[in-house]
Amino acid sequence: MIEISPSITIPAQEIEMQFIRAQGSGGQHVNKTSTAVHLFFDIHASKALPDYLKQRLLKLRDHRLSPSGKIIIKSQDSRSQEMNRQTALQQLQELIQKANQKPKRRIATKPTKASKRRRVDAKTQKGQVKKLRGKPTM
Repeated sequence: MIEISPSITIPAQEIEMQFIRAQGSGGQHVNKTSTAVHLFFDIHASKALPDYLKQRLLKLRDHRLSPSGKIIIKSQDSRSQEMNRQTALQQLQELIQKANQKPKRRIATKPTKASKRRRVDAKTQKGQVKKLRGKPTM
């Protein structure tokens, strides 16, 4: 069971895991044991997530989100299957918590007179430097 917030928890039945052989170096150990984890979570089929959170998750631009609405996380950093499982679950929890946060509303502001003046002065100075780069007049 994963706790997203005090009111939202995802039961273990909604999360599917496959244990596969990891890629990369590791020698004989990596060739014989299935320590890497593929975690699958179907957003559309989830009964634990409220609709607003499902919509926010589907709008996220994340490489772990498939076009069919499934979150696919692969963890193979550790030599231990349990550590990889914990890492994958933690990544899922962080992804859903990220979608659960409401983005701050931007308050439009105007630049101050002093900042406008500094900008124009900097442009004038830069123009002077460029003018001096030209060929000397005789």
